[in-house]
Amino acid sequence: MAAADRARASMVDVLCDAGRIRSPAVEDAFRSVPRHLFLPGLSLDEAYADEAVAVQFADGVATSSASQPSMMAIMLEQLDLRPGQRVLEIGAGTGYNAALMARILGPSGTVTAVDIDEDLIERAAFHLASAGVDGVELVAADGALGYPPGAPYDRIVLTVGSGDIRPEWVAQLVPGGRLLLPIAVRGSQLSTALDLGPDGVLRSHSVRSCAFIRLRGVGASTDVATRLDGVGLMLQVPEDGPRAEAAGVSAALAEPGALLTVPVALGAADVWDGFGLWLALTEPGACRLLAAEPETGLPDGLLPLGPGSGTIALASMADTQPPGLAMVVAGPGRPDGRGPGAVAVREFGRGGPTLAGRLLAALDRWLAAGRPGAAEWRIVAVPAGAAYEDPPPGVGVVRKVHCSLLVDLPVPVPS
Repeated sequence: MAAADRARASMVDVLCDAGRIRSPAVEDAFRSVPRHLFLPGLSLDEAYADEAVAVQFADGVATSSASQPSMMAIMLEQLDLRPGQRVLEIGAGTGYNAALMARILGPSGTVTAVDIDEDLIERAAFHLASAGVDGVELVAADGALGYPPGAPYDRIVLTVGSGDIRPEWVAQLVPGGRLLLPIAVRGSQLSTALDLGPDGVLRSHSVRSCAFIRLRGVGASTDVATRLDGVGLMLQVPEDGPRAEAAGVSAALAEPGALLTVPVALGAADVWDGFGLWLALTEPGACRLLAAEPETGLPDGLLPLGPGSGTIALASMADTQPPGLAMVVAGPGRPDGRGPGAVAVREFGRGGPTLAGRLLAALDRWLAAGRPGAAEWRIVAVPAGAAYEDPPPGVGVVRKVHCSLLVDLPVPVPS
């Protein structure tokens, strides 16, 4: 067996053992398509590592990447491709994902991959030809508009993050078709597989946590984030509804108060897409604080989140409460690793004690619900302007330009 074949087999074995690959079709695709041919210039160890690889930059910021193989496997399982289907991929990247899909779809299926960057399209074409992959049409176009000439599609998949669900994508799906996209939900990014119902409403089949480079072009969205000068933090607030103001948060941070112990260990995933997502969906004033500089000037350590550090918090609303903040911080003796560890809640400002009480009560409710994470939530996407019944208590409503997301947890079935 050649070195490339051994490296590929080893990568696939790891993905299968970890449960990322679950179906024979996805396993066959990963075992058949040589990833290293889509990442020329990398060593075999680098090409078959379970890591994302940035392949294009603009002003020092990555604008395209080869996704982490484990995340690709998760999304392909979410997509549930069948031979003969027509698929639209938005975000061509290196062409590797299109090649995997083409393998699953077989000769009777088609993949149309669009990307806003013509250079990426040209490179993807070269990679696909090098790997001997047929059945992929590459188009330089703005994926926010879909690609009408190839519609309708059985599946539409975004390999870039989106802040909204574009009506063009919904219009280009067949009835019962599936849209899979990393959608922004109040600071989290969720890989959400949505099935189109006869009423024009999209209902989630599965939800997973993820992190992708953002969509560019007419569908681009910007983070609602503000630099807190003098503190070294970025304040990230929900894209919809009432939000904390940077001035109030800065004022509160200047007045640290009590540190409250929390009798539960939390890991990075708990803080970001577990309790953090719960807090963002259930509590007004929820926000996220991300370290913009190594030294933040705070009395407590932040938590390891992704490549940096940050935390979740509740903040006072502008003009309605005295300035205050309640922030989840690293607890005494917490190890430096990213696994579960001790946390605490720090109060800031005159409104801090009240906010800390609300934050701790929300934590209790999250624990009582079984510590749900991204995968436990259900999402219904209702088109903007469509009538729908007011959701019952406990259902989070995230309003976007083109749709409203109704987000809730399944109701337990009595035993």
